[in-house]
Order: sequence, then C-alpha cells, then structure tokens
Amino acid sequence: MKAALEAWLLRRWYGGVAPGPGLRLLELVYRGLRRLQALPWRLGLRKPRRIGAPVLVVGNLVAGGAGKTPLVIALATELARRGFSPGIVSRGHGRQASDDLDVRPDTPPEICGDEPLLIARQTGLRVRVARDRAAAAAALVAGGCDLVIADDGLQHRPLHRDLEIEVLDGERRHGNGRLIPAGPLREPAGRPVDFRVVNGGQAGAGEWAMRLVPGDARPLAGGAPKPLGAFAPGPVHAVAGIGNPARFFATLQAAGLQVQGHPFPDHHAFRRAELAFAPPLPLLMTSKDAVKCTRLGLSDAWEVPVQAHLPAAFFDAVADRLRPRKPTP
Repeated sequence: MKAALEAWLLRRWYGGVAPGPGLRLLELVYRGLRRLQALPWRLGLRKPRRIGAPVLVVGNLVAGGAGKTPLVIALATELARRGFSPGIVSRGHGRQASDDLDVRPDTPPEICGDEPLLIARQTGLRVRVARDRAAAAAALVAGGCDLVIADDGLQHRPLHRDLEIEVLDGERRHGNGRLIPAGPLREPAGRPVDFRVVNGGQAGAGEWAMRLVPGDARPLAGGAPKPLGAFAPGPVHAVAGIGNPARFFATLQAAGLQVQGHPFPDHHAFRRAELAFAPPLPLLMTSKDAVKCTRLGLSDAWEVPVQAHLPAAFFDAVADRLRPRKPTP
C-alpha cells in the first residue's frame, strides 16, 4: 500500500502527471503551516541555539534521497584530513527508539537508523542520533568535536548553522516545482544556500558536480569482495530501499549487468521472506540496505558500496569557509 502510494505520488512529482485539485489544496495547507511554524523565528521570539563550534548542514529541499549520506561521509572524511575533528548528528529517521545515543559500528540499525549506522561504520567518527539535534550537537562539541555536520536538517530551525549544502538529484532536480504533497518540495526552490551539489546529471552554473562511484561488491556473510564485472552479464536480483531505487539499478546496468530490480520504500525494514526471489540469483543491494540485512542470514547476498567523488576544490572551499569559525584550542 505504501509503495503504491509512493509510486502514485512520484508520477505526479516527476513523471509529468499534473497533480489534481485535492493535492493542490493540500499544498496550500502545507504552505500555510510552514509559514505559521516559521513565524516565531522570523519575529525573533525564538532563536537558533549556538553550540560553540561551526555547524555544517547537508540536506535536501525535496522529500526523498538525492545522495546526501555519501556526501556526508565524504565531507566528514575530507574535513578530518584538513585538520577538523568532525562529529555527525542525525535524527535517525525510521528508528524505533527515541533515546539520544552515540552510534557505534555494532549498534542495531533499528535503534539508531540505517543512515547513521552507515556513517559511523564508514567514517569511524562520532555519530549521535537525537530528536533534539541541537542538544546532540552540543554533546558532540563537549566530547571534543570542533565541527558538527548535520545529516539532513535544512528545515530544522532550532540548531544554528554556519554553512548549508543542498544535495540535488541531477535527473529529478526539483521535479514539478510544487510543495508537498502536490510536488516534492519541502520549501520553495531557489532559496539561498552556501553550496549546491548535484548528484549525476548536468551541474549548472554555481553548482558542484558529484558522482557516486561503485566499489567491489562485499558478501554479507563475510569473505572476499569481488568486482561488479564478475557478476556480468547476470542476471542478478537487486533491491534498493532508498529515495531513488532506479539510480542504483542503473548503476548496476552501467556495469554490464542484467538487473531484476526490486524497489522498496526509503528506510524499509527488510524481512528475510521479502528477499526470497525466484529464480535464485545473486542478490545485490546498497550499503544503506546492507546494514539492515546482514543479520537475516541471506545466501549469495552482496553489498555494493559507493563513494562520492567531487573536485578537491569543493572540499577546500568548504574548509576555507569553516576555518574562521573553528573554536580556538
């Protein structure tokens, strides 16, 4: 049911189908609620919390994924190489617990969320999930971090931010340009941000191009990785519970594989029975899905990691903007 509704909406957001009067009416309601929520901040009745260290927010103007998590991982890694001690804060979308906690590589994904767990495992840096992101950011700074990277949160006002990065799907971009639910936008397109990163497609003037480059596939059951080309020509099964599953399937097809794609909703909590596809074939999945499927006891299942590639000049520019705000030891 959820998948069918998501597909129905996506056809209106990105597929050229005009949203009907009901969706347009709900869009007006959403716009009004957004303005009402913003009013105390605009009047100065509420002010964002400063935490004594710079905050870099990486997020989307649209609902759904655009490659934000690989960019957060790349930023955290590259800024650490440039002398920062970053920590990452996240709401932990889809997690079953509400407690604030530090994410360890062995934290169960249902407790912390799939994206924070993936970030913790791939960066080795401090990651904290909390409903109160400002409090979580302050805890990271108290623990020795001199930079906080907020995974998502362009629309989150309680935490002061020094830099904002919008991640944009290069093929979908802002869709039909309308607000939720008539379109994919959480807030109007074109609002100023410090950096705009375009994942795939064609980057425009003032935008930074990002490519997600797949690495060798890793068996979920443990063992030696092998290149994607070793699965060619296939066929293979592929699952993706991400914002744009078609992007993952296209990546595998570009590697020469015949793909039987099985899309799932973003942040889907997989069950073993859902992945028993016929006929039995190698099963390839994203890293974000793999952190939730490792304990399912799947045979011939493989994680396909991706790495965000951007010009070194992008990371230098971000570091140069953050350095003057870095706290003095």
